[in-house]
Amino acid sequence: MPKYSHIKVCIVTISLAKGGAERSTAILSQMLDSQGFDVHLVTLTNEIVYPYAGKLFNLGVFKDQQDNTLSRLSRFKQLRKYLKQEQFDLIIDNRNRQSALKELYYLNYIYRKQKIVYVVRSFNLDQYFPKLKVVSQLMVKRAVKIVGVAEAVSEAVNTKFNTNKAVTVYNPTPQFKTSKTPSPFKEKYIIFLGRLVENVKNFTLLLEGYKKSNISAANVHLKIMGEGQDKNFILDKINELNLSKTVEILPFTPNIQPFVAHAEFLALTSHYEGFPRVLIEALSQQTPIVSVDCKSGPSEIVVPEKNGILVPNYDAEALGKAFTKMINEPDFLLHCKNNALSSIAHLKQDYIAKQWRQLIVDAVK
Repeated sequence: MPKYSHIKVCIVTISLAKGGAERSTAILSQMLDSQGFDVHLVTLTNEIVYPYAGKLFNLGVFKDQQDNTLSRLSRFKQLRKYLKQEQFDLIIDNRNRQSALKELYYLNYIYRKQKIVYVVRSFNLDQYFPKLKVVSQLMVKRAVKIVGVAEAVSEAVNTKFNTNKAVTVYNPTPQFKTSKTPSPFKEKYIIFLGRLVENVKNFTLLLEGYKKSNISAANVHLKIMGEGQDKNFILDKINELNLSKTVEILPFTPNIQPFVAHAEFLALTSHYEGFPRVLIEALSQQTPIVSVDCKSGPSEIVVPEKNGILVPNYDAEALGKAFTKMINEPDFLLHCKNNALSSIAHLKQDYIAKQWRQLIVDAVK
C-alpha cells in the first residue's frame, strides 16, 4: 500500500464522546491513519472517550478553564494559528454548522486559504448548513467535496444546493469481534441506543410501540441506553404507560458490545438520522434490527425479512407488530441473526478506508 505521510489531514470535531457521529469521527481518524496519512484532530470541547489515531489538539482544555466571549475569540485565534502553522493539505470538518455568523468567521478567518471537506452526518441538513442561504451556498462553493454518510443525504445536498460536490461514503462497521461475555441481564431484552433527545429519537413512538406489542407480558424487557436532556420526560412517559417494571434507562457506556450482542434485537424510532451507526454496530454483533423507515439510513442498511424489519415511521401499531413478530417467531429471528454479518460485508472498515483515501488524494491534487 502506498504511503501518504506527506499528506497532512486535520479532522475538526466538537468532541470524541457520547454519540454515533462522534464515534464515527474517531473511527475516521483510525482509518486515515491506517492508510498512512499524517492525521491530526482538533476537538472544540474537552470530551474524549472514543479511541482515536493521530495527534490531538484539544481546544476544550482551554474552554474548561474559561468560557466567555473573550476566551472564545482567543480559542478561535489559537485554532487559526494552529492550522496556519501546521500547513494542512486538507481540513475535514465534522462539526454541526448551524450559525451563519460563525460559519462566515470560519470561512473568512479560521479556514482562510484552506481546502475543506464538509461531512454531513444527518438527513436534517439544517444541522450542517445555516438557514441563511447565501452563507450555505458560500460553504458549498468553498468546499472541495461534501461527504454524505448515506445516498439520501448526498442526493439531498446536491439537490438543495444545485451542485455535484456531495458524494457518499458510508460509516464503516466497527472492528470488534462478536462479544463472548455473558449477558449483563437475566431476562430477555430488546435495546435502544442513543441520546435521550425526544425531538430526534422519538421515545414516545418507541414506548408506544413496545406497549402495543405486549412483549412485556412475555417478560421481554426494553433497555434504553444513553444520556441526554429528556431523561425525565422519558421516565414520565414510562410511568404514564405503566411500563416501569420492564423498561429501564441505562447510563451511556462506550463499551456497548455485551449489551448489544445479547439483545433479541435493536430498535430505532428516530424522526431523522444520517447513516445510524447503532444499526451497523448491532448487525456486527449478529443482533437484528427493527427500525422505522426514517430519512435517512435505515433503508440503506435494513434488508427487510433478511436482517430485520423496516416499518413506516410514526406508526406505533406497525412497530408493535414488528416487535411481536421478532419475539414470537424464533425461526425468523434466527434467520435475521444468521444474515446479519453478510448484510454489512460492504461496510468493512478497510473498504471504507480506501474510499476515503481516494477522496483525499483527489481533493489535494
